[in-house]
Amino acid sequence: MELSIGPAHWAYLAGVCIIVVTMMCRANVVVPAILATAVVTFFWSGSLITAISSIFSASMVAAKELFNIFLIIALMTALLNSLKGIGADVRMVRPFRKIMTNGHNAYLILAVVTYLISLFFWPTPAIPLVVAVLLPAAIAAGLPPLAGAMAIAIAGQGMALSSDYVIGVAPAISAKAAGGIAPSLVADQALQLSWIVGVVALTLCWFKTRKFIQPGSAALLERWELTPAGARVQHVEGAASFDKASIAQGTAHDHDLPTEAAITAELRRDDHSGASRAFAVITPVAFLAIILLMMAPKLGIAGAPDLKGGQGALVIGGVAALLMICVTFSVCKGRRAFEASAEHVTDGFVFAFKAMGAVLPIAGFFFVGAKGTAGDILGVAAGGHVPDLLFELVQSGQHLLPQNGLLVGFGVLIMGMITGIDGSGFAGLPLTGAVSGALGPVAGVNVSTLAAIGQMGAVWTGGGTLIAWSSLIAVAGFSRVPVMELVRALFLPVLAGLFLAVIGGILIWG
Repeated sequence: MELSIGPAHWAYLAGVCIIVVTMMCRANVVVPAILATAVVTFFWSGSLITAISSIFSASMVAAKELFNIFLIIALMTALLNSLKGIGADVRMVRPFRKIMTNGHNAYLILAVVTYLISLFFWPTPAIPLVVAVLLPAAIAAGLPPLAGAMAIAIAGQGMALSSDYVIGVAPAISAKAAGGIAPSLVADQALQLSWIVGVVALTLCWFKTRKFIQPGSAALLERWELTPAGARVQHVEGAASFDKASIAQGTAHDHDLPTEAAITAELRRDDHSGASRAFAVITPVAFLAIILLMMAPKLGIAGAPDLKGGQGALVIGGVAALLMICVTFSVCKGRRAFEASAEHVTDGFVFAFKAMGAVLPIAGFFFVGAKGTAGDILGVAAGGHVPDLLFELVQSGQHLLPQNGLLVGFGVLIMGMITGIDGSGFAGLPLTGAVSGALGPVAGVNVSTLAAIGQMGAVWTGGGTLIAWSSLIAVAGFSRVPVMELVRALFLPVLAGLFLAVIGGILIWG
């Protein structure tokens, strides 16, 4: 059957182009997304009332589709806040300081610890923790501050956030936009691709900085502590469409990060040191158990439960909530324990909506182009024809598209990188996911692999490794290195990693 491309299709295509150009100009894309939604709806329905209503309904549909993501962020943040209240977050990473014997292994330890913490709590909230507790030890062991900042950015802002394997926000957005494929498929692909990019980038950065690694000395730490911060986190406020600036702002300090002596003294004075020690062990063990449970079926372990789709996220969210309650009740008595638990949950939702709120109208626009979600936005009556705008556009122009999988892979990667130019990381995922769902079948490429490649481009660029106005500024500020120097140092290693990840993704899993 020949496809009929009408004004709504062209309006949708124009909206996509305008949003991409707006991102390239580093402007906020919420307003273009809202206006584009109304225009597309008007051209489809011919009703001004329906067009105006679609501004609300698009965000409502996006909220309904993505609320599970908001909830998992809120619960994980609530847990982290409860752990911070008793100092357990610091205790979880302090043992790693004892094995930093030289600058080389300090580089590796920084990367590994940052990666593990960022998988569970997202990287930006983890930055002050890692910098305050581990970076001083790494510098004293002989690691240059720039090398430490590179390791933290690659492992946290890059590897952990681009796969988002544990919390599952990014894979869920990509999978939903790609046509409702299983988020676990995108997550698995993204995890493997993030390892490729991360290992390549970490290796190249180590080669670039290894000659500057010195023998350990307390004078190195003293010199670093006297260095003014390379950038202030407050300067990024309002810089990105996806409110990553709010996350970075939440980690800002009006004074220098605490010294090791201050941290130790604070922990010794803490009235809850027993609970702090206990939950510093219980929390990572609990999440490690969940990870092993999720991996068991893939390792061929008989009888292991297969946590499909979003079930893994459900278990993680439930465990986070239970741990938060246990932490709170271990240090608060009576009515105060109930109030404190509720406050942690409220703070978690505030953080979640600051971090993800701007995604709703953006995702709402891209959901207009997907058949599964367009009906409610366009006001299509039950049983009526629901258009699949993006897919139909791709189908009508498929004769113009390259059939080479590698070219399609690099095209989606570049599109993802363009969407990340606004200093975000997640705002472009609805676009890369939708395009992957449309191009994958045409080019004969696995849709989950293509969506994961787009996710790599968007998050590694805007999530905090290649863009100075992203939350990378928090890494630079806390590490006391100039943010532009950090961007220049990361640029080629990260691009090389992304290049090899596309080739590996298409040739091996495509």
